[in-house]
Amino acid sequence: MAAALVFRLHDGGPELLRQVLLERGWEEHHAGRRGQEDWNLYWRGADFPISEYRNLMPWQRLNHHPQSVGVTRKDRLERNLRRMRATFGSSLYDFSPAAFILPNDFTRFLAEYYKPRLQGTPPLFWICKPVGLSRGRGIFIFEKVRDLLYDCAVIVQKYISEPLLISGYKFDLRIYVCVKSFHPLIVYIHQEGLVRFATEKYSQSSLQNPYIHLTNASINKLGPFYHATKDGVGRGCKWTLSKFRHFLHSQNINELLLWQRISNIVTLTLLTIAPSGPACHNCVELLGFDILLDVTFKPWLLEVNHNPALNPDCPADLAVKKKLIGDLIDLMSYTCTDHLRGGALLPKVSSHTLPRIQTRPEKSIQNKSSCHRHHRCLPPVHLDRTSRLISATSETLHPIMGPHSRTIRSVSEVTHSQSEDELSDVPSTLPDTSWRGQGLRCPDVTWRLPDITHSVTVPSTGQAANISANANSLHLLSANARQEDSFVSRFKVVQTPLQGHAPPPPLRVGDFIRTFPFNMATLKASRRQLDLKAVMREIRKLTRQLDASQSTTMGPDISDKQEDLDSLLWGPKDPPLLRHCFKA
Repeated sequence: MAAALVFRLHDGGPELLRQVLLERGWEEHHAGRRGQEDWNLYWRGADFPISEYRNLMPWQRLNHHPQSVGVTRKDRLERNLRRMRATFGSSLYDFSPAAFILPNDFTRFLAEYYKPRLQGTPPLFWICKPVGLSRGRGIFIFEKVRDLLYDCAVIVQKYISEPLLISGYKFDLRIYVCVKSFHPLIVYIHQEGLVRFATEKYSQSSLQNPYIHLTNASINKLGPFYHATKDGVGRGCKWTLSKFRHFLHSQNINELLLWQRISNIVTLTLLTIAPSGPACHNCVELLGFDILLDVTFKPWLLEVNHNPALNPDCPADLAVKKKLIGDLIDLMSYTCTDHLRGGALLPKVSSHTLPRIQTRPEKSIQNKSSCHRHHRCLPPVHLDRTSRLISATSETLHPIMGPHSRTIRSVSEVTHSQSEDELSDVPSTLPDTSWRGQGLRCPDVTWRLPDITHSVTVPSTGQAANISANANSLHLLSANARQEDSFVSRFKVVQTPLQGHAPPPPLRVGDFIRTFPFNMATLKASRRQLDLKAVMREIRKLTRQLDASQSTTMGPDISDKQEDLDSLLWGPKDPPLLRHCFKA
């Protein structure tokens, strides 16, 4: 019987996450009873130290990508949006209110602040937010610059003074986004989310009342009207996104363009950091995008939450977050081999069935740490392929690692005597050394999640026989350490012919809808080095087509056009294919 998957929570972690995992048959990690690396999922609210990424094992997942702070910290998000706005134009990046990072931008802020007064137009309202705080702490709204008081780095934004209201109450949308990978960029948005209300009716006469202007649940649950039954809203301060869809339908609002605009905001925001982030395929990132709608139904990005709260405060919370956690675990793509945690439960092979192969001399191994480091730079094992190879040949033993190797297949599959056609059959889960970022080496592709962007070819019996015939040359690889670099470089060549034929990521996992890549052009643009220009062209094209089909009686009908990559429109309860949305 396979061992249970093991989760590890930092400082207790979200209780609902623990509950969902235990219901699924997982076990919780206890340092006193389990080894340091005997876990499958490590969940942490804050960022992980760099050492955690360096020391990841094949069966382990982390819930944060490195460097995602580029969109989750308010000042860095603003800088990245400015850079993209300057590069690709304000027509695409027009979803964020004008903002200034103080104290550095104080002169620029004053110029913008006095502009309405010089032009004779009504003055603007401004909202001030500390860059490093969350849950609405330290936020205030002001009209006159003399009321701007701060003692830390803050961001000052134009306040959207005409928000869309429901029964007189201000609200925003909490959209849950999962970044499966940055290289290539793979993004999923959950169909269910939260609508968060202020608990007092909206008015511009009292800027100091947080229960009127702020929608953070952590603030409003302390308000005097939180438990009161509010007209059109009910008790508490939250709806599910499903209930919000019913509201849109009751108002005869065509929601397709709204959902696509929100999806574009998510994609365009993540594109600000996607090219520079390191590839770490054993990580997923759950982000909370806060979106505000104005009276024209235009969505505005308020901020991106690095660690969205998962503990439920109300029935709406529980309904949304329990399903969200379950779908997120499914999106992590655990397999039966992850239960093994190091191959301890692999089928034993008796020593007399496999011949002894010359191994590296003992003196070439400097110390245990170097051996251990080398031990982790090879791909994980897949039981079905391993047993197939063992039955087909008696010489598949790894020449360096010995009988405890965790490689997917024998190293003899890639030898100097093989042709390029033979190399094209090597699975895509082999090492990729293309990234060499500071602080992180590139261990992730050998330890990546089951690769949903590349096809995997299992060697046939005939290929396994060829592997056995070439096994005698393996001692050449172990004789010289420099041969290993040549060996790794061959894996890079293997992935080249797979680019045009690899299957796309899953379209849907539970209620997670894949929103990027959304067509073949964006899939190809994100395969190797992210082609931002090509992606921007496709986003513009898609938005124009949706806009035209919603605003005219005879929009472009491309429903008969078949694409190799179908995509669903995120947002509606029963999402249609994107290509069907262009039909008038």
